[in-house]
Amino acid sequence: MERMIAMQIDAPGQVLRHVEREIPSPSASEVLIKVTACGVCRTDLHVLDGEVQARYPIIPGHEVVGRIAAVGDDVEGFKLGQRVGVPWLGHTCGECEYCRTGRENLCDQPEFTGATRDGGYATHLLADPRYCFPLPDRLSDVEAAPLLCAGLIGWRALRLAGEGKRVGFYGFGAAAHILTQVAVWQGREVYAFTRDGDTESQAFARSLGCVWAGSSTQAAPDDLDIAIIFAPVGSLVPVALRAVRKGGKVVCAGIHMSDIPGFAYRDLWGEREILSVANLTREDGVTFFNVVELAGLHSVTQEFPLDQANVALESLRAGKIIGAAVLVP
Repeated sequence: MERMIAMQIDAPGQVLRHVEREIPSPSASEVLIKVTACGVCRTDLHVLDGEVQARYPIIPGHEVVGRIAAVGDDVEGFKLGQRVGVPWLGHTCGECEYCRTGRENLCDQPEFTGATRDGGYATHLLADPRYCFPLPDRLSDVEAAPLLCAGLIGWRALRLAGEGKRVGFYGFGAAAHILTQVAVWQGREVYAFTRDGDTESQAFARSLGCVWAGSSTQAAPDDLDIAIIFAPVGSLVPVALRAVRKGGKVVCAGIHMSDIPGFAYRDLWGEREILSVANLTREDGVTFFNVVELAGLHSVTQEFPLDQANVALESLRAGKIIGAAVLVP
């Protein structure tokens, strides 16, 4: 009998290990997906380090591309062999106040792919098809994978930030390299802030259309309307506040961030705002993938075989990935 292979985290702080098990059968409401690519996201590091809520042991990975290998009896609208993407939001209750008011990203009883239900660092996974997305045909499986979190959460952050002309991205990794393309397509000016001395990422940012790229310790040449922080570094919040003009917004786009240090009220005054982004909605996905096609978005990737998941994660932690890392079974 064919068996599935996966890279599993047994407990926080431990490295992933190779496991094999029987391929699961979908329930009546699920589909079984044969994985063809899975992006490596900073959230996976937070799961690995025990910084976000997860159940262990767990198979991480929530930027999953694959093809449907089996369909539950009650599933409609999906067929064998169909390519789909599986994002972070894996299920919601549909009954709490948030779900009933169009805010399913804040559901009181959610399930998250790669954190509370097994994810895509594997050859197979089960998914609720109601939370899967069709993917543009022009993109390869590897190119499409980072769109399912880096792209989606970045898109939600940009939407919440509003219509400001000058946009600053703090942390120029998988999400920022995708959202830069969106913002440039929208006619905005993009300013990229990286780690000190990261000239490679700065050059990469300029190649994608950023009007300026430099260190997060540097001041941008112009006041920003919006600052979106992708790096999980709380000390960037007061830095970004001082970079935005009166009425500007600072959006914290990560699921986890180190503690935010104290700052003077004058940095916030002038009707500046700080807000966070939590998860995504299916409506975010519908609108984002429409923009993917309209703007002709692409992702820059570095491939790793599935059994090199630990190497990929540590490369991400060390800031050695340009664009996005993707695992291929």
